[in-house]
Amino acid sequence: MSGFATLRSMRRQLTPVRIGTAALISLTLTAAATASRAQSNEIGVYSGRHYNTDKQLYSQFTRQTGIKVRLLEAKDDALIERLRSEGKNSPADVLVLVDAARLDKASDMGLFQATRSAALLRDVPLSLRDSKGRWYGLTRRVRVVLVNPRLVNPASIKTYADLANPALKGKLCLRDRQSVYNQSLVADQMIQRGDAAAATWVKAMTANVTKPYFTSDTPLIRAIGNGQCGVGLVNTYYVARMVSGESGAADKALASKLKVVFTNPAHVNISGAGVTRHAKNPAAALKLIEFLASPAGGKGYAEANHEYPLKGYGSNATLKAFGTFKASGISAEQMGAKNKAAVKLMETNGWK
Repeated sequence: MSGFATLRSMRRQLTPVRIGTAALISLTLTAAATASRAQSNEIGVYSGRHYNTDKQLYSQFTRQTGIKVRLLEAKDDALIERLRSEGKNSPADVLVLVDAARLDKASDMGLFQATRSAALLRDVPLSLRDSKGRWYGLTRRVRVVLVNPRLVNPASIKTYADLANPALKGKLCLRDRQSVYNQSLVADQMIQRGDAAAATWVKAMTANVTKPYFTSDTPLIRAIGNGQCGVGLVNTYYVARMVSGESGAADKALASKLKVVFTNPAHVNISGAGVTRHAKNPAAALKLIEFLASPAGGKGYAEANHEYPLKGYGSNATLKAFGTFKASGISAEQMGAKNKAAVKLMETNGWK
């Protein structure tokens, strides 16, 4: 029985499967199975996103086009490794990943094929897509400074450089350097300010951290809300989930007291997708990406996780309350290419 046939026997269409890296790699699919799928009107999607509203959009795409979507969800790195190990036998036609660094990694491994689409060139800004057409941005995510006004004056933070102010010693909390979001922020700063200045910033900023580093944005936000920390770096959608009440009344009460500060300029990252190298239905796969990047489809894809659409600020009331921002202008492709150097700089200069 093929991998997708097995999944169909366990779940209905569009119900995600979450499995670890080892299990992902152990599941193999035969060339015969994928060849037969190529004759059908369906596509396989491997996605690092896992939101119910995403599935609703896939269903809407199926209703509009007649193209069925077979969805597999897992962690980004696990999906990248699965796609690599499956090679030509992979049932995936589309790979959706979050953060420019992961998209760049998949590109370097040859997991995408180059595509060209007038619709995508129109709907996806140049800075949010690969210059070779291997992947295209679908949503924007902003890394902001989150402040507890009882402990730190929000007006004292205007740029990321301000987090290196010695006055914040013992008040600044950070997620660890394993966070790809922090890696991309550092890459952004290296490109903007140069390696030497970025290194000085990281060293001085991490000197302000006296508490253990966090492994996720959500507990970091809670720590800021509880007064354990006065300020930290987080992605806006983590705060928006809490402010909107999605994660419960306690989180809403905590997050509602905090101040989101958009630095000038702000670091903007993306979630994005590309047609896989060995896609059996590349034309249908490209149609899905065009749909998700379009103003209509993209609106739903962004709002699914309180993210920003590719253009403008969208209609999400929680995000609107945070205010507006000016993006740094550093392209996602530039940040992805700088990832390895950023990780090394973080390690060398005290980001644990």
